[in-house]
Amino acid sequence: MRRRAITATVAAVVAGLVVTAGAATTIPGPAEAAPLTKVLVFSKTAGFRHSAIPQGISAIQQLGAANAFTVTATEDAAAFTSANLAQYQAVVFLNTTGDVLDANQQSAFEAYMAAGGGFAGVHAAADTEYDWPWYGGLVGGYFASHPAPQQATIRVEDRANASTAHLPSTWTRTDEWYNYRTNPRSAVKVLASLDESSYSGGSMGGDHPITWCHSYGGGRAWYTGLGHTEESYSDPNFTRMLLGGIRVAAGAVAADCRPEPGYTPIFDGTQASLAQWRQAGPGGFTLADGTLSSYGGMGLLWYPVRAFGNYSLKVDWMMPGDDNGGVFVGFPDPQGDPWGPVSAGHEIQIDATDADPSRTTGSVYSFQAPNQAARAAALNPPGSWNTYEIGVHGQRVEIWLNGVKINDYVSSRAIASGYVGLQNDGAGRDINYRNVRVRTDGPSEPPAADLARGRPVTASSVEPGSAHVAANAVDGNAGTRWGSAYADPQWISVDLGATYAVNRVRLGWETAYARAYQVQVSPDNATWSPVYTTTTSDGGVDDLTVNGTGRYLRVYGTQRATQWGYSLWDLNVYGTPVGATLLSRGRPVTASSVEPGSGHLAGNAADGNPATRWGSAYADPQWISVDLGATRTLNRVRLTWEAAYARSYEVQVSPDNATWSPVHSTTTGDGGVDDIPISATGRYLRVLGTQRALPAYGYSLWELEVLGS
Repeated sequence: MRRRAITATVAAVVAGLVVTAGAATTIPGPAEAAPLTKVLVFSKTAGFRHSAIPQGISAIQQLGAANAFTVTATEDAAAFTSANLAQYQAVVFLNTTGDVLDANQQSAFEAYMAAGGGFAGVHAAADTEYDWPWYGGLVGGYFASHPAPQQATIRVEDRANASTAHLPSTWTRTDEWYNYRTNPRSAVKVLASLDESSYSGGSMGGDHPITWCHSYGGGRAWYTGLGHTEESYSDPNFTRMLLGGIRVAAGAVAADCRPEPGYTPIFDGTQASLAQWRQAGPGGFTLADGTLSSYGGMGLLWYPVRAFGNYSLKVDWMMPGDDNGGVFVGFPDPQGDPWGPVSAGHEIQIDATDADPSRTTGSVYSFQAPNQAARAAALNPPGSWNTYEIGVHGQRVEIWLNGVKINDYVSSRAIASGYVGLQNDGAGRDINYRNVRVRTDGPSEPPAADLARGRPVTASSVEPGSAHVAANAVDGNAGTRWGSAYADPQWISVDLGATYAVNRVRLGWETAYARAYQVQVSPDNATWSPVYTTTTSDGGVDDLTVNGTGRYLRVYGTQRATQWGYSLWDLNVYGTPVGATLLSRGRPVTASSVEPGSGHLAGNAADGNPATRWGSAYADPQWISVDLGATRTLNRVRLTWEAAYARSYEVQVSPDNATWSPVHSTTTGDGGVDDIPISATGRYLRVLGTQRALPAYGYSLWELEVLGS
């Protein structure tokens, strides 16, 4: 985002291509990266010898000639001495096989990596040194078997890495496809994987990494299983991948090679995933080859499916030149206004040239500049892809650029739970995004529901002459609040409607906050047990991890921080029901309709997979019903809405799938997750939608969960 005119421009640095004999590629170098000047290619074999080795050496030599680095090719293991290896930024194991280094040579190579060296392994590098465990960890996975060479489809998982950024999201080619003894995914960053359904002979159970990178032994390692065939080394896509891999290994380009366990894509490059997002404000994005490209603005593409708390968000981004954009976190529903997130959340800025350090790449916009030295070392220049990781835990915002931490900021804003979005800043301020994924790792793992939202609430007092009633603290409106009388002690209490194991309480204090208070739980609204106590609160947002069980929760203030009373914008409670079993998982589900031409079947809402959903026809009313198999006692229904949610709906139960009784109704549904305490019995449960929130779409549920006994 820019709030002033651009005062400086830089020439766009565009990835140019120079192809010599189908092999040599030139691409821009990174800012502040160590120059790549010298590479050792090692191709000794003590087992099977690949006929493609000469073509591989020639291709790497051509890449060196086109990119200003020299290449030394050898099959003499005597080159592996500490003194000799020290001159190379990367060592390429090109289709090596068998036991190729003796003990002293192995020690020298380990010392080289420990000093910050680089390793790039090609194809049969995984068929090498089986009795050297350190090497097995370096390459990432040992060869197990392979079928005959054949055509297969590669899924490119990381399209920001220098070795794979140029590739399409799916890449079909012919090679010899290795199976590995173990799956390396937990220890490496997988850059590309094989679609085992696209060929015969894959044996890794459908998760088949084929290209990856990681940090290892003090240095950097990159490996690809491609490169068996002679034709590979005249394929510009492959040779450009090989060049990128050598540059990653050499540290000549910034790359995030940390493993990514637990991340879920929320934009995976498909139109179907983009359809879940919504544009607020002018301009927008076009989608081509899995890449979002901005036009116009200032607007915000945001993900309305759910708010996130305690999470890590990863986004790949690229600016063609002196451009501008940003990633937004921690904001409430913008209601169509892209400026709302500016005021309520935070923008993690992307801007090459703003003179204000707090408004440049890596900043928490206008609040805190990044560590500029760390950013300079990690940043790839305009025309190249970069990766942000943005960690939001309570009020803390941490920013990693290409795997390097560059900022750490504690906010005073209520960002602990909120939506995420991608900015299009304006005409001529072009930016591209790819591969948006999120991992939750705290007690508020989405889709977490605020158990206090809309529940009955009482308080010891209300500020005299004010409208600051207790219910304001649980209405979900960040602009309304509860305020107490100007005396100690005071309390506010919420009835959760059922017994919950409470694991998190979030208090959004107004200026009149509590210096000393307790959070307490109770089974009966009479006997209270403390789950949190402080005498040193400093206001703002207190995002508390707690451990307690009860139907009622109370905040009991004993010392005011100001001459005023106690005042809360929001009281949020999170937890899990006690004594409840998930009854709907895998049960028969029927619906009034299915979105025409889609695979959004009713059963998707009860399959336990958060990436599949039911979608209805685009008309009112619609319903979805689940058969629980027998008459059950029901105490909770949890509805995880897709962006096409119900504004008005009823939850109904029935003994016979014919006569229905309502147990919950609303005309003000706001999407996200509706976590509804109920008290009912029945064999069948139905959600009957009577008014869609988005008239252009139907009703859509990621999950319909029914709990009880």
